[in-house]
Amino acid sequence: MEILSNRILNMAESETLAMTAKARELKAQGKDVISLSIGEPDFNTPEAVKEAAKKAIDDNFTHYPPVPGYQDLKEAICTKLQRDNGLEYKPEQIVVSTGAKQSLFQAVQCLINPGDEVIIPTPFWVSYKEFVRLAEGKCVFVKTTLENDFKVTPEQLEAAITPRTKLIMFSSPSNPTGMLYTKEELRGIAQVVARHENLFVMADEIYEHINFVGRHESLAQFPEVKERVITVNGVAKGFAMTGWRIGFIAAPTIIAKACNKLQGQVTSATCSIAQKATVCAMLMDPKTSKDIIDMRNIFQQRRDMVYQLLCDIPGLKVRLPQGAFYFFPDVSAYYGKAFNGRKIENSTDMAFYLLEEAGVATVMGSAFGDDTCIRLSYATSEDLLREAMRRIKEALAKLS
Repeated sequence: MEILSNRILNMAESETLAMTAKARELKAQGKDVISLSIGEPDFNTPEAVKEAAKKAIDDNFTHYPPVPGYQDLKEAICTKLQRDNGLEYKPEQIVVSTGAKQSLFQAVQCLINPGDEVIIPTPFWVSYKEFVRLAEGKCVFVKTTLENDFKVTPEQLEAAITPRTKLIMFSSPSNPTGMLYTKEELRGIAQVVARHENLFVMADEIYEHINFVGRHESLAQFPEVKERVITVNGVAKGFAMTGWRIGFIAAPTIIAKACNKLQGQVTSATCSIAQKATVCAMLMDPKTSKDIIDMRNIFQQRRDMVYQLLCDIPGLKVRLPQGAFYFFPDVSAYYGKAFNGRKIENSTDMAFYLLEEAGVATVMGSAFGDDTCIRLSYATSEDLLREAMRRIKEALAKLS
């Protein structure tokens, strides 16, 4: 008899965290490794947010909060959704959780029954498929292409929908591609969803503020589908608050209540101090906040620099990301080539080759559902990025 459950035995480890751990292990051994594997801003949390957390401690917000979050935080999130996204929500439609990952996980658990189908455009964030598998749902992957900026079309979605389809999951701006959907592209998706009354959509908007093309667009803005959209967001990426562990959903009341019920049995409320800090973050207007604007501008400068450096590497196919802080280049031109007897057959081979030969940690594209690519993050200094690109170019040139 197995000691562990089939549920945990069948679950894949997070490849992004695994590669980050491997890079840290090599660094601890004294090896020179530049990590481009983790999706974490290399900025500090805004001072005003930190001060709000300190005040919360002094004001003794150190007791159990309500399970779905403090009322003032839920009201601040509603203010943010109206100000930034043009979305009207009531506090009872908001559930605050320990990171957007928990928000996503809970919503899937509350919606999906065994055998229900979940449409996931590829490439996708690594944990989507594991959330669905844990709920005993069936993942239906819809392949997008680099030539179409890795974006799914309404026609592709329509063709993938069956009577068992319950949910669509996608992110914009995207992890791992950095691409984002325009208002017209989202309108096309909304029109498809509107034709299927039992279909819900999980819109992951965690990279909302790292957007290089203008106003962020939310699927929930279209009234014909708003009551079937679960918008997921948080403070990790746009406010450099990864360690604070705050995410939230804005959802139809029935789903918000279900997530509140589940969270009450799993973690209860998230950290009281982090919640009070997040009130401050939610009230920061991204159009005027120097912290948000400066971080976005620096990311854009890095993006432009890395794009030019990647374009200078023979054989790579690269698209210019419109948001987030990732590149997802197609490296398949090097498949079948070798160096020192080591042959590159797929994205896993490539990621480990670059780690061991170049000292650069990336993530294999297969983790995101596309084995032709690798993901690299540019959430580090320009000097390190230049050196990383130099090493990658040199290592790839050795393959023949």
